[in-house]
Amino acid sequence: MNEQHYDAIIIGSGAGGSGCAYNLVQAGKRVLLLEKGDHLPRDGSTLDVKLVFGEERFKNRQPWTDNRNRKLTPGEYYNVGGKTKWYGAALLRFSPHEFNTDPDFQCLGWPISYADLEPFYSQAEQLLQINHFDNEPQLSRLINRITQADKSWRVESLPLGLKKEILDQPVEAKHFDGFASPGSYKADAEQNLLSHLLDNPLFQLLPYKEVTALLSDENNPAGITGVCSADGMCYYADTVILAAGAMSSPRILQKYLQQSGLDKTLPSAPLVGAHFKLHINSALLGFSLFPQRDVLRKTAIFFNEAFPHSSVQCLGWMDGEILSTQLPFWLPTFVTNALGARAYGFFVTTEDGSSPDNRILADREPGDRPMLDYDLKRIPASVAEHHAIIREFKTRLLQAGFFSVAQQMGLAATAHALGSMVTGNDPALSVVDVNGKVHGFDNLYVADGSVLPRSSRVNPGLTIYAWGLRLGRYLAAL
Repeated sequence: MNEQHYDAIIIGSGAGGSGCAYNLVQAGKRVLLLEKGDHLPRDGSTLDVKLVFGEERFKNRQPWTDNRNRKLTPGEYYNVGGKTKWYGAALLRFSPHEFNTDPDFQCLGWPISYADLEPFYSQAEQLLQINHFDNEPQLSRLINRITQADKSWRVESLPLGLKKEILDQPVEAKHFDGFASPGSYKADAEQNLLSHLLDNPLFQLLPYKEVTALLSDENNPAGITGVCSADGMCYYADTVILAAGAMSSPRILQKYLQQSGLDKTLPSAPLVGAHFKLHINSALLGFSLFPQRDVLRKTAIFFNEAFPHSSVQCLGWMDGEILSTQLPFWLPTFVTNALGARAYGFFVTTEDGSSPDNRILADREPGDRPMLDYDLKRIPASVAEHHAIIREFKTRLLQAGFFSVAQQMGLAATAHALGSMVTGNDPALSVVDVNGKVHGFDNLYVADGSVLPRSSRVNPGLTIYAWGLRLGRYLAAL
């Protein structure tokens, strides 16, 4: 392989970047994939509750500020495979109607339809080897109590990127939701896509390569020729693809637009970083008088059309050790163990409307912190529905014998960060076009979740994979 020049350089190895790389390499293109972090260890430490949740050893440490200049540290992950190593393996498609605009809920529309993405949903599901698992006994009884008491609640089996063999590995089965699997029982971008490329001479993966700048021809700032990394190395390609995630990709582009002066001439420049979304998410814990013995647990998702932008998803294993990382440190161990043994977890997700004022802002000067300017007051319809579905589901849990409490996730919970460089047909209203090319550029594309104009009411992982695979197929045909 020519180490100096590539057909494509991809910045970031998460769902979108890995999907794009996979289809490019399969089509015979020379691809360099640059990842800010390293491979995760396989020594079992990524299953250690204290290290993962207590110390947050594997999370981002870079401080940001919010719009009130308060410090926060977003829950990002910089490692090969990105957040897909840590997600909960729930891999759902968006519904066809969720590609349309919804003005009442401040939802932008896609420039493509569900049918355009469907072949790549199918490819992603095949690559990720999605499975469905039977609901365990206690969850089955709880579902029956809820759905029989109120027919408006509908339950579907949750498609999971998990190997069936995980049921024979209790430690892994209890630590897949929010943990990285050292035994490769969970589907992720590294295991299911990149590992199939490593022996291909057309593909090169370089970890510890934080991209700090885009390069261009002096006479054509819209023609990107390569990238430079923090260690001073520069790499060159015909096409450059941003896939560092909705928190990082817009900042890379914002800095380049400022340095090149394109921020003053491109119609889409003011929208880079805008329309940021991260779902409104709340953790809801139901406590029973009786011990809960189900192990996998995360096998079902609840819908209610009275709350059309929301869902309630079962969470994975809960015990006193996991619960203690979220409770005051002074609570005695016997208390947290007793509570954890009787707890069942749920994740309440509501699509947040797209406000242009909710945005990512890059650090402009050395020593500055990047800013996450996001305010729930800008999306009142989303907030109202989120509170309403929590009240309703807590009522159903109480009738089923569970007392429950809910805690909304703060700004640092950026697992579902999306929408900071939305796709659309109009350069004055969007950042990238229908094929992922940045408006006004010759050869700069975006493969990650920042292009998503809507976030649906479910986890966005599968849709990001599908977008990346679609982009890879498109670029391979050019």
